[in-house]
Amino acid sequence: MARIKDFYNKYVSRLNVYWLVTIVAVIFTLTAGDSNLYKRYTYDEKIRSLEKEIKYYQDEIEVNSKKLNDLRTDKEGLERFAREEYFMKKPNEDIYLIKKK
Repeated sequence: MARIKDFYNKYVSRLNVYWLVTIVAVIFTLTAGDSNLYKRYTYDEKIRSLEKEIKYYQDEIEVNSKKLNDLRTDKEGLERFAREEYFMKKPNEDIYLIKKK
């Protein structure tokens, strides 16, 4: 019991009660509940990663839309695409496939 009184007299008695309540309330607010600092940080990190993913897919959509438009409008581009992707050929042509190891 003497140790508790010594601790109180040494540390707690010097603090103002209002400061003590404020400090406890701030610590409780920052660490407990659904909106603590750790969860907020993880949510912000998730938001940043999803925004990067959105940006990546928007860029991909833009590139693919441009390619699709080129295929629809450019006959030579369509022929080149068909030759490269589907190994199509002209009637008098030979194709040699080279496989990479």
